Amino acid sequence: MRIVEAEYASDLELDDIARRVASSRRQLQRAYAEIGDTTFREHLTRVRMERAAELLANGSLTVREVARRVGYRQPAQFAKTFRRHLGSVPSAYRARAREGSSPAQRAA
Repeated sequence: MRIVEAEYASDLELDDIARRVASSRRQLQRAYAEIGDTTFREHLTRVRMERAAELLANGSLTVREVARRVGYRQPAQFAKTFRRHLGSVPSAYRARAREGSSPAQRAA
């Protein structure tokens, strides 16, 4: 899980992580299910969406740049996944986040 949280923007694959932690693919799948109550892909997507939400709310990056920074090559796929996980398209999320921040937070 730490590898995903540190390297979420790269092309991570379960097999690669399993090799890095000296485990089999199946053992790693079981560990995700038992310990994290999730799957590798769900965990990776959740981490990416959390980071994307932070970037959108606090930065001036374009949606395309945010998508690239969290590991998506296709902005449309990023937007679809973002909407599914956070309930709105990235641009609307950014607008709501900025409206909800105080003037001091917006200036920072």
